[in-house]
Amino acid sequence: MERDIIGGVRTSDEPTPEPIRFYGTTWVGHSGGYALRRIGLGVGSVLSAALGAVLLRLAYEGLTIAEVGGWVNVLIVVAFALCSSMAFSRTLATYTRAPEDDASPGPDGSLRSVKAIGFIGVLLAYALRTLVEAPGEKLRRAEYEQALERATRRRTSRTGNPAARRRAPRRKS
Repeated sequence: MERDIIGGVRTSDEPTPEPIRFYGTTWVGHSGGYALRRIGLGVGSVLSAALGAVLLRLAYEGLTIAEVGGWVNVLIVVAFALCSSMAFSRTLATYTRAPEDDASPGPDGSLRSVKAIGFIGVLLAYALRTLVEAPGEKLRRAEYEQALERATRRRTSRTGNPAARRRAPRRKS
């Protein structure tokens, strides 16, 4: 028997929960400061988004001082707004449904640059999801419960020693 990362003792055939970034495996039993982590990470991501907005404002003022032209200023604002809204919706969707259910490219695909530009949307989506649960907990919990169910079925279907079973007599042809 070995120690489980949750704190209990587990057998070798039981599945282990997959850790979530910043939460580890505390999401399984909502233990080990889970609620404090959710509150802290939610507040931290909102503060980071606010800081990012201030930095974008400073960059916009730099463009205004440089007098690059009115259409460039509008183009920059529209680009950041579109990227932030796309990053927000994509990030929020990845926390609630599996990436293979989505017909478009995943977070490691071609939208990586959009998410980098729209980082404020990513941070706000993270903060919004922490109001409900740890981001990604719903998906991980579903996977973990399916794995537990499969392990239980495997364990209950194996009864007795298979070597001690009687073999059926062979038919002579």
